[in-house]
Amino acid sequence: MAREKRSIEEKSIWPDARQMLAKAERDGVETAWDRLEQQTPHCKFCELGTTCRNCVMGPCRISDKMQRGVCGADADVVVARNFGRFIAGGSAGHSDHGRDLIEVLEAIVEGTTKDYHIRDEAKLIRIAGEIGVETKGRKILKVARDVLDVFYGDFGSRKKEVSFMCRVPAKRREIWKKLGMTPRGVDREIVEMMHRTHMGCDNDAPNTLIHAARTALADGWAGSMIGTELSDVIFGTPAPKKAKVNLAVIKKDQVNILVHGHNPVVSEMIVAAAQDPALLARAKALGAGGINVAGLCCTGNEILARQGIPMAGNHLMTELAVVTGAVEAIVVDYQCIMPSLIPAAACYHTKFITTADKAKFTGAIHFSVHPETALAQAKEIVGIAVDGFSKRDPNRVEIPGEPVEIMTGFSNEAILSALGGSLTPLLDAVKAGKVRGFVAIVGCNNPKLQQDSCNVGLAKALIERDIMVLVTGCVTTAAGKAGLLMPEAISMAGPGLKAVCGSLGIPPVLHMGSCVDNSRIIQLCALIANELGVDISDLPVCASSPEWYSEKAAAIGLYAVACGIYTHLGLPPNILGSKVVTDLALNGLEGLVGASFVVEPDPLKAAELLDQRITGKRKALGLC
Repeated sequence: MAREKRSIEEKSIWPDARQMLAKAERDGVETAWDRLEQQTPHCKFCELGTTCRNCVMGPCRISDKMQRGVCGADADVVVARNFGRFIAGGSAGHSDHGRDLIEVLEAIVEGTTKDYHIRDEAKLIRIAGEIGVETKGRKILKVARDVLDVFYGDFGSRKKEVSFMCRVPAKRREIWKKLGMTPRGVDREIVEMMHRTHMGCDNDAPNTLIHAARTALADGWAGSMIGTELSDVIFGTPAPKKAKVNLAVIKKDQVNILVHGHNPVVSEMIVAAAQDPALLARAKALGAGGINVAGLCCTGNEILARQGIPMAGNHLMTELAVVTGAVEAIVVDYQCIMPSLIPAAACYHTKFITTADKAKFTGAIHFSVHPETALAQAKEIVGIAVDGFSKRDPNRVEIPGEPVEIMTGFSNEAILSALGGSLTPLLDAVKAGKVRGFVAIVGCNNPKLQQDSCNVGLAKALIERDIMVLVTGCVTTAAGKAGLLMPEAISMAGPGLKAVCGSLGIPPVLHMGSCVDNSRIIQLCALIANELGVDISDLPVCASSPEWYSEKAAAIGLYAVACGIYTHLGLPPNILGSKVVTDLALNGLEGLVGASFVVEPDPLKAAELLDQRITGKRKALGLC
């Protein structure tokens, strides 16, 4: 029996989304919500994680009647295998993103590209010093060469630990060492995870999950962290600035290009190409007022945080952005890009353009973008969008609402700068109880839940309790549209948080970047722990992904827990078919790493759980 059809109001909390959902129905455009209804009810074996397709003796399904697969694996082993591979997939996604940034830095060093440059030399020097690269009296490109060699090594198999382990508090490093969780190399841990889950290898569920945590940590403290840090080096470290968000950033009188995906390597070039005088003249000759670039998902977050480029929407807004009828081109790189955008674009004049060889889409226009030719290719792509403006049907254009203003750009460097270069003022506010703790709300949208209801509901409930919220990825758009990313949002905060944020002129919810940039948050936790001389697990900090859906989100959640950060999920992963795995995730990890997962779909109940955790950590530290 199919899932009962929900009303438009039940699908999303946003007026712009609802207006476009109604238009999608009129225009005959299928959306993720429609396909969810077609796909339900879901396979119970898949939901529980008790189906195994790792060899062709099966596929096998484990149940009370069929307690072992053909090879003899029981529910605990099968669920652990599946979850381990899920984590490997998520870790591979973000870490391969990091590798792409190393390759761009290499092109800069070797002089094979003139399109990319080292914009933050001071940060490169600082990173080099942290990872043991000599900097004194050396030219910046020589330093960069050694840095990229060290980071390439972090993907290999010859190290005992990844380079950024130098940032991890000593107490946490010791925990990982005892448990065999110390991440040695990104590719090594991912390959070992795939090996362990091959038939006839690791058949002890807890042992498999320990390595899953190690794999996730390799992502958090190497792959993702390298991606974040080198993006700052190459494109500039984010600093506070104003921008705008929602579908109304799409402009009726301009050529509209939406960049979508996760990697700023392409989107930065599209932004540059859109400012080309010849292309602007071409657009005006066709009757357009200019060329407008806006972001979707995490590549949108990247250029939002660095350049103030507006955000059109998050994961579940991508199809609806096309439905406006005013988008000339969607330019994508990789990750979280729905194949459904191809038929949706075909309903209008919109061109769908792919740029990464590892993420081709049947029916798309493909450009194999590389550092050596990136700007020239970006200009060609923008030219396609400009020419498409003349093919737009004005009668099918409908742009909802007005843009909402937000404040963005809160990198760790920006936060420290706002505090006068020291964490002391922030820690004093925590000790005094004005800021009772911190929660990072990160992740995606899932059409199983009313879009952004949990993301926004949780953020509002937390700031009311004097808990500062940090956001990345798709939660950014949600918080922004709700007015939470402006200093004026302190009117919704508790008295302590209101006073602190008011004195600093910052919002009670801080935007820290894309989903890769969750590495900024674990680094900030490490900085605070080192400042206080405690472990990360001792801090009044938590994490949450209320509307998550992807492998990457699971990897982020697992590395947060492995770092000692209590982590809330709005939906459970597919592990409920194993009592051993479920108990370990919800309870057993607490005794091993000092944190665990908690699953709660109701945002207000989740806020209470997170508040209780923060209260307990404050008491243990002797704080009121």
